[in-house]
Amino acid sequence: MSTRTTPPFRADHVGSLLRSASIKVARAKREKGEIDTEELKAIEDREIEKIVRKQQAMGLKLATDGEYRRAWWHFDFYGSLDGVELGDVDSGIQFQGVQTKAQAPHIVGPLAFPSSHPMIEHFRFLKAHTQATPKMTIPSPSVLHFRAAAVNRTLYPDRDALFECLADVYRQTIRAFYDAGCRYLQFDDTAWAYLCSKDEVEKAKNRGTEMENLPQAYARMINRALAAKPRDMTITTHICRGNFRSTWIASGGYEPVAEVLFGTTNYDGYFLEYDSDRAGGFEPLRFVPKGNKQIVLGLITTKTGALEKRDDIRRRIGEAEKYVAHDQLCLSPQCGFASTEEGNILAEDEQWAKLALAVELADELWG
Repeated sequence: MSTRTTPPFRADHVGSLLRSASIKVARAKREKGEIDTEELKAIEDREIEKIVRKQQAMGLKLATDGEYRRAWWHFDFYGSLDGVELGDVDSGIQFQGVQTKAQAPHIVGPLAFPSSHPMIEHFRFLKAHTQATPKMTIPSPSVLHFRAAAVNRTLYPDRDALFECLADVYRQTIRAFYDAGCRYLQFDDTAWAYLCSKDEVEKAKNRGTEMENLPQAYARMINRALAAKPRDMTITTHICRGNFRSTWIASGGYEPVAEVLFGTTNYDGYFLEYDSDRAGGFEPLRFVPKGNKQIVLGLITTKTGALEKRDDIRRRIGEAEKYVAHDQLCLSPQCGFASTEEGNILAEDEQWAKLALAVELADELWG
């Protein structure tokens, strides 16, 4: 078996990293008005350069900016789209025993990806400061649909109209990042995982979400967006069950969506959470087509600092190989380490040890 020279890599990671102490202090000062945006940016630049060097030094073939400039993994991106406003809502997103800040995106006008979207510049900075493959992470169009607190029904009277527009917006997005030099883009997505949870499906119905054939509708929307992907660009997805201060939202294996998700969506790779019993077994991977699609097994948890046993990971990769060829598998932590600026409950040295473990095992297993 061979190493991979194109993403996703044998040892990879989802994207977000624990915010450094300097970043946390700087963001608190900016919130109080003690420093301005340029001073904050200078600190972010310096801290991002540090983590990029750290990723390269440990042997990762990709580098992210750790999402250091974001408060949320998703809402910062959505809030800078034309036609979307971040607004207060009655309550935050409910995790196990804790809620996020009470904010949500509202679709208020015609949707578009603006040329001034700040994450294009965020990517350019990353690309200019790494010798590894720069990886950019953005939330998927399906999450905007699933999490929107309100939709302008004059502009988007039904689901089909909204999904057609979202596909156009993401075609614009893909082209903008490609033109900025991005060749490794990831759509982070919680909606598919929620569709695997009976509790979350029921909550969505109670909110008024149209659930009939929703996996198939998501697949069509995503594929229309991915049709804009140039041949030398890789686009993956991360399917997440929720990640906030080491807590979670959804439980349930991938079986309810596996055939549609793996068999009909045109992603190049899938980052899948397999760090706990909540993820179910590997049986749904039987729907992964033989060929070039890569399955990145998230066997290393980001929710605790305890380092996994190597033999346990080797054994579980062997179990996955009953359904997916060894050469179609990669290894990563199960999620980001800080999907929001608060971060998960583990130390920075524990985070880096987990990434180093992924690199060492990938070198051993795939050479």
